Amino acid sequence: MTEERDLGSQPLSALIERWGINNHDLVAVSPEQLTHKQVQRANQGRKLTLKMKQKLARTLNFAVWGRLTDEEREKFVEYFPKHLFNYSKGFEVGAADINASLQQDLSDRKVRRDFLEELGIN
Repeated sequence: MTEERDLGSQPLSALIERWGINNHDLVAVSPEQLTHKQVQRANQGRKLTLKMKQKLARTLNFAVWGRLTDEEREKFVEYFPKHLFNYSKGFEVGAADINASLQQDLSDRKVRRDFLEELGIN
């Protein structure tokens, strides 16, 4: 019995694209030493451990949260692995994005300086 490890494009990829951020943005804002290779593997559907899925979810939240205004932050709902990976427990096929009303292209926004200082990233 062989286990499928490459599961195709993941919802994480679509979310990154819709928010207008890229793999480098995730790596740059991660306080957990996330690498480009790890992000690439997650996007391509390589089956990851729960710990790695959680790390990616936290990092996506940081990348988005750090670019939002105070008013937008009040409405933002954190992403969890079940929102990012179609093989995670609790994943719902066809479920709407929990932040659809907030979603916008953040590519022209920089991560807020106060947030970087909170994370200990200079």
